[in-house]
Amino acid sequence: MTIYDIPVHTLGGEPASLAPYRDRVVLIVNVASKCGLTPQYEGLETLETSYAGRGFTVVGFPCNQFMGQEPGTAEEIQTFCSTTYGVTFPLFEKIDVNGEGRHPIYSHLVDVADAEGYSGDVRWNFEKFLVSRDGAVQRFAPQVTPEDPALVAAIEAALG
Repeated sequence: MTIYDIPVHTLGGEPASLAPYRDRVVLIVNVASKCGLTPQYEGLETLETSYAGRGFTVVGFPCNQFMGQEPGTAEEIQTFCSTTYGVTFPLFEKIDVNGEGRHPIYSHLVDVADAEGYSGDVRWNFEKFLVSRDGAVQRFAPQVTPEDPALVAAIEAALG
């Protein structure tokens, strides 16, 4: 089973999966609306609009596990993201990325090490997992901004 086969729900609660993105390069990010890193939404949206035409998409999973920084309802999250940052990339259901309730998608991702060699639990909001078309995963720490040259280079390389 791959991340594309795992059932998820849209932010609106409808059954879904990541299957529509199977042939794309996907950046999976656990997002939050009340975090010091929340302004990264702007950069994520820039990546989405810059690379969508080349087969790239950002996928956001709101998560409230880090100091309760995503307390909103699905409607509040959607409104905040669209009105504050103009987010057009897909947002899915609020999930847990760590612990016993870890969503299965994150079970497939957290064993991958980042450039510093860290693997395991997601450390904070806005940790990024870049999934290539062939399923290879690269991990980027929360502090790595969407504009960071290392992340941009990895996206460019994955897009070919």
